[in-house]
Amino acid sequence: MATKTLRMLFTDSEGRTRAISMQDPVESPAAALIETTMDHIIDQDFFKPSDATLVAKVRAEIVERSVDTVYDPA
Repeated sequence: MATKTLRMLFTDSEGRTRAISMQDPVESPAAALIETTMDHIIDQDFFKPSDATLVAKVRAEIVERSVDTVYDPA
C-alpha cells in the first residue's frame, strides 16, 4: 500500500528548518497553490514551534511511501 504526504519546509526565526506535513494531498497539487498556502501560514503565524516563528519557505515536496509486509504472524 502506498501513501502520499505533502511536506512543507520552513525556516524559523532561530534558523532551524521546520516541517508541516499533510497526509493524502490532492493529486498533483499546483505549485502556486502550495506556495500561496505556505505564505499564508507564515503571514498568519499559525504554527509556533517552541518560541520561534516561521519566517521563510524552504521547499515543498510530495513524499510517497510504500510498505510491503513480508511477515505477519496474525
